[in-house]
Amino acid sequence: MEAQVPVASVSPRPWSPPPDASDIVKGIHAMLHPHNIVLVGATDKPGNYAERIWNNLVRYGYEGGLYPVNAKRDTIWNVPCYKDFASLPEKPDHVLVLVPARAAVQVIHDAAAAGARSATIVTSGFSELQDAESQKLAAELQAAVRETGLAVTGPNCLGNLSAGEKLFTNIDDRIVTMEQGAVAIAGQSGAIVMAIRQALEDRGVGVGYMVTTGNEAGLETPDLMRYFAEDPSIKVIVVYLEGVRNTKAFREACKAARAAGKPVIALKLGASEGGRAAAMAHTGALAGSIETFDAIATREGVIRVSGLDELIETTECFVHAAAPKGDRLAAVTLSGGKRGMLIDAFYAAGLNFAPLSPHVSSELAKMLGPGSIVGNPLDAGFAAVVDPSVYMKSIELMIDDPDIDVVIIDAELPKAPHELRERNLRIVNEMAGKAAKPVIYISAMSIGFTEFTKGLRESLPHLAVMQGMDRAVTAIKSLLDYAKLRKEVPNIVSSSKPAARVVLEKALKSAAGAALDEVASKKLLKAYGIPVSKEAIAQTAAEAANIAKQIGFPVVAKVVSAEILHKSDIGGVVLNLNSAAEVKKAFADITARVNKLKGQPKLDGILIAQQVKAELELVVGASLDAEMGPVVLFGTGGIDIELMKDVALAGAPLDEAEARLLIGRTKAGIKLRGYRGKPALHETSAVKALVGLSNLIADAGDRIASIDINPFLINTKTGVAVDALIVLNNAAAKRAAGH
Repeated sequence: MEAQVPVASVSPRPWSPPPDASDIVKGIHAMLHPHNIVLVGATDKPGNYAERIWNNLVRYGYEGGLYPVNAKRDTIWNVPCYKDFASLPEKPDHVLVLVPARAAVQVIHDAAAAGARSATIVTSGFSELQDAESQKLAAELQAAVRETGLAVTGPNCLGNLSAGEKLFTNIDDRIVTMEQGAVAIAGQSGAIVMAIRQALEDRGVGVGYMVTTGNEAGLETPDLMRYFAEDPSIKVIVVYLEGVRNTKAFREACKAARAAGKPVIALKLGASEGGRAAAMAHTGALAGSIETFDAIATREGVIRVSGLDELIETTECFVHAAAPKGDRLAAVTLSGGKRGMLIDAFYAAGLNFAPLSPHVSSELAKMLGPGSIVGNPLDAGFAAVVDPSVYMKSIELMIDDPDIDVVIIDAELPKAPHELRERNLRIVNEMAGKAAKPVIYISAMSIGFTEFTKGLRESLPHLAVMQGMDRAVTAIKSLLDYAKLRKEVPNIVSSSKPAARVVLEKALKSAAGAALDEVASKKLLKAYGIPVSKEAIAQTAAEAANIAKQIGFPVVAKVVSAEILHKSDIGGVVLNLNSAAEVKKAFADITARVNKLKGQPKLDGILIAQQVKAELELVVGASLDAEMGPVVLFGTGGIDIELMKDVALAGAPLDEAEARLLIGRTKAGIKLRGYRGKPALHETSAVKALVGLSNLIADAGDRIASIDINPFLINTKTGVAVDALIVLNNAAAKRAAGH
């Protein structure tokens, strides 16, 4: 047994879930605050997981009962070893499962029968393996967890940390600062979650909880998020996500965290292969898994980071910086070059520095002479270098300025004792503690922390200390964006009419192929209130000419075939038809092109449609993501859609307000509302299309893979869908997509 390491005393944690808390929250509380811990499969083979976990529980002074269980041993680690649950001196509470995979299922049943409330299954050999036996064991384990109702993390995980309980059931043998911190971490990868905890500790950021969820046969990461949202000791929630299995639970957990004012900082693995039938339409190709995750999760208050360094900086920022009241930035530096770097970095992120108030400008001008730039950012220059009190006064003026929301100071913490810099840092920390705004130190590059720096940093709780200009700017932008979000995220439900849903059911029941043809697609769109062009289908050239006369010239001729998804690619669209003769010729030309195609696709007719004069071509679409569910897409349409990639996504369904916000996130939206003296276009029709489309994809459940309206033509008076493709989520669509 290893020697005990002295740790700082931790006051008892007063919080526990209220009586009306969910069973999941109560179960997680039991897991993180157990009365005792039982190690089933205890063995003292040097270096194995059981011994590492036991050493950690002893090292950090866990105060509950600790009971090793191994039927073949009487003693282990110089303490009694128990044969089974029945021989324990008290009923088990939290059980660590360290037996081979084939025995783990029975341990869960036995633990529950003995009165345990929770378990962590460290054992691997379940769904992470691809052989039939491992998959069978995984299914049996999930069934056992459901039947017993135990709060279970794992299998294939590396244990947990609950600092307030001095509980560290983890295999990590590095020294841990066991102090109740404001950050909680959860995730599927034990190695990554442990690395995050270690990096935060190195920065002096305390971690109150760390939970490795492994294969998530029981508790999933969103369950932990929900618990962390309720625990008042936690300020920031950090998660590592390999996938989202239960979108509803994830969104509800995000909403709970947002309502509690706790940011969720997420590192998520990339694109999913699920739902690739959607890639047959432009919308599916543009709405990748990460983009879809962002569209839904950001609305709920999630900050997605692109890597571990960005995660650490962003967490540091949110732990030590209060939510600003606005986005008016100010910065203080001692260098003209650094001033320029600050301007460039923040401008590239879409952020700007606010004009200084006349009072602050006047006071700074009095103090600073030649070699300084009185502006924002401020280059305090020679005057501040020669007289540090001038530098401190400059910072004080910025912090006290009511027209400034965030104060940024270009400086790094000293790596070794430096009396003047330390004194000034503590003065600024006091100023920040009294100010109702974040004060953030930025070093232009990553300088690393020494033991001295870590100790100094812990004495400056009111300052955020950022490493590296680029990551600092990203973190500050996330802070500003989060502060603008609504605290309560409204639930939006489909507003479709019963008649529309009847048309949807008929269309889906009668569909035979991978997609609905244009005629069937537009009939469905029209039922959902999406404006469509005047049109009719023709079976002969003469009929096509008559339809054109009724609609009025000019018209468009388009092939109708459920087997031809992209009509323009095969010459199946002819524009600017201004006479009956031109319509007849177009009919004949399109028919001839289709007859020459390989595979002889079935031709259902030629659509003759009104040609709308457009000021702008838009794309309006919807897609079903395998992880996150239905989303809608809006942006610049036409033949250059993939080249431009001017699109934005949002979760479905939408209401009118959310639709307008979505439009406003694109360059197309800027054009729509009038650009460089041009008149505003008919935005109402685009809003109507987005709301209708979002209702349609939501009502369809998992039966529609994607909907593509490209182009949606719009002018000052109207907007209409002139082309539509609805790809189904069925076997035929999966075959067509290459699955």
